[in-house]
Amino acid sequence: MGEIKVSGIKLYAYHGCMPEEKIIGGWYEVDVEIEADINAAIISDKLSDTVDYALVNEIVRREMNIRSKLVEHVAGRIAIALLKEIPLIEEVKVKVSKVNPPVSGEVERFSVEVKEKRK
Repeated sequence: MGEIKVSGIKLYAYHGCMPEEKIIGGWYEVDVEIEADINAAIISDKLSDTVDYALVNEIVRREMNIRSKLVEHVAGRIAIALLKEIPLIEEVKVKVSKVNPPVSGEVERFSVEVKEKRK
């Protein structure tokens, strides 16, 4: 087993409960931690024997483009899609951060982290 991290995926999206978030949107950052059996890749040096981080990035971006009210929902949807579409993944942790959330006071970011295991 090994751990693969794809960190700091920055994108603009339109999630949130407030009507203006649906129109104005905001910046988000996504971090993904993956546990997978990468032993074959260690020996073979073949992309097909590991988790392709470009595909991870593509899945994250696709799921972030689907509007949700809750960041929890988005993070869960990303985790489930990664497990479904990349068979080598045994466990995944997804952290979605809303940068400069629209709340009173100065808040740098709001984050939700979910963990899903292959069943």
